[in-house]
Amino acid sequence: MSDDAPRMDKSAGGVYRRGEEPSDLAFWLSRPPEERLAALELIRRRIYGPDYDAPPGLLRVGRVLRRS
Repeated sequence: MSDDAPRMDKSAGGVYRRGEEPSDLAFWLSRPPEERLAALELIRRRIYGPDYDAPPGLLRVGRVLRRS
């Protein structure tokens, strides 16, 4: 990975009893959109590797359903 790649914060963890774990959904909804996208990009890079030829970030896809 390059030096400007987002890093995982390993210090933000905890030990919980079964059934008392915090909700993942509640955590991610509490984070700002920029941080959520950075985490998504980190996951994408870890899965596909740094040589994946898609541009970083999400791609916009559109489709014409009916022409008038």
